[in-house]
Amino acid sequence: MAYDIKFKQRVLEYRGEGHTFKDTCKTFKISETSLIKWMEKEKEGKLEEVKVRVRKPKKICPEKLVEYINKKPDAYLIEISEEFDCSTTAVIKALKKLKITRKKRPLHTKNNVLKK
Repeated sequence: MAYDIKFKQRVLEYRGEGHTFKDTCKTFKISETSLIKWMEKEKEGKLEEVKVRVRKPKKICPEKLVEYINKKPDAYLIEISEEFDCSTTAVIKALKKLKITRKKRPLHTKNNVLKK
């Protein structure tokens, strides 16, 4: 959970007023680790810096996957995964998001008709 900068400053002010380490953590309901990190960042002057999360790009572009499936509808998952340089599980998940099924067998087969 990311805390607001004003909250962090208030916690550090409270600690600076002479309250104990454990008392500060109990009062503001934060972990001791968070308080230690905030104190270290305050000494360095980096308390107000915000970390920006960098996400890795998706390996499989949905448009390219749909295009590939349209060109080669009978391609095996292994072939698709080699084309996009990823695992077969990643291909399965991408296809599931696109609501594309890889099942080749029709619903009404000879075996299903005989069972009824």
